Amino acid sequence: MRVITIFMAALKLGLTSFGGPIAHLGYFYDEYVKRRKWIDDKTYGDLVALCQFLPGPTSSQVGIGIGFIRGGMIGGIGAWLGFTLPSALFLLTFAYIVEVFHLYESGWMKGLKLVAVAIVAQAVWEMAKKLTPDRFRITIATAVAVITLLVPSPFVQLFLLLISGLIGVVYLQPKLGHVSSTLSLTLSKKGGIISFACFFLLLGLFPLLHSVTESKWIAMLDSFYRAGSLVFGGGHVVLPLLEKELVPAWMSHEQFLAGYGAAQAVPGPLFTFASYVGTVTGGWLGGVFATIAIFLPSFFLVFGALPFWQSLRQNRRIQALFNGVNAGVVGILLAALYNPIWTTSIVSTWHFTIALICFILLVYWKWPAWFVVVAAALAGEVFLSS
Repeated sequence: MRVITIFMAALKLGLTSFGGPIAHLGYFYDEYVKRRKWIDDKTYGDLVALCQFLPGPTSSQVGIGIGFIRGGMIGGIGAWLGFTLPSALFLLTFAYIVEVFHLYESGWMKGLKLVAVAIVAQAVWEMAKKLTPDRFRITIATAVAVITLLVPSPFVQLFLLLISGLIGVVYLQPKLGHVSSTLSLTLSKKGGIISFACFFLLLGLFPLLHSVTESKWIAMLDSFYRAGSLVFGGGHVVLPLLEKELVPAWMSHEQFLAGYGAAQAVPGPLFTFASYVGTVTGGWLGGVFATIAIFLPSFFLVFGALPFWQSLRQNRRIQALFNGVNAGVVGILLAALYNPIWTTSIVSTWHFTIALICFILLVYWKWPAWFVVVAAALAGEVFLSS
């Protein structure tokens, strides 16, 4: 019964949590800490700090952690399933509709492509303010963006993130104060090591299998598991990682960006964009497969890191590593904003006008993302229908 309670609480959040990961954390605090009192403020703060430290979808990882604290491994799975299911089902259904009726050239679909421009521009804007607050990190981000544009390859992106992290270790070590609080968990360090071992084993195994087999399912598993393992900075960074691998080999730019725009209109985690992509490329089974693959690393990382979090928080080199990586992430996202998003979406004055208005509404008027998505779809239908 406890697992059902965890699932229903998470399902409520999955149906109502609009606004992205920062907003999700606010909803989680109200529901899990203030209303249900499942954990206290200190534990919640520590859990949020841990998940922001890890690659992957922060809000989903916090939900998994809370579910684990409340109901063990099954509780963590129940919390993830409840929070993820609504948006995953919507995007799977959306993919079916646009594929069956060939709606990619409709006006409202063009509007979804344009709102994707505004949303990624907003992500770059907000992330740059937090993650590149000085000239040194701005320079790292700019260099990464330039090299990414000149040498478009997912392997180059990973190499650049590694170099950014090493630069951070040398030049960006923070001044850390005393950390007094700890997470109240019973997960053993042995269990954490096993979880980390599974994470790295699969991260190396899937590319190897992909190289020796022509299976579409192995290729999909490799792409989405790697994306879920290496994304720092939030769900928006999934875009450049997946785009380099899936477009145009598996789907068109129009299909890719339309789904990305639609993902902004639903509550829950942005990583359920994988549900849309998987459905377009492999039917409903592909949607389920891709969704599980992109979230699977989050379970391994959260369960692996929890027992070691106290020592990780106080390691200046680890903190410096991620200062550099985060600057590199801004550069990769900046490059993705130009190519493919801008170059494939902004082709006329009307296109630029709609995208600019969407950006202003998001950044300065603070309109909810789902409302701006709906407005952009309507604008596209009115002004861009052919």
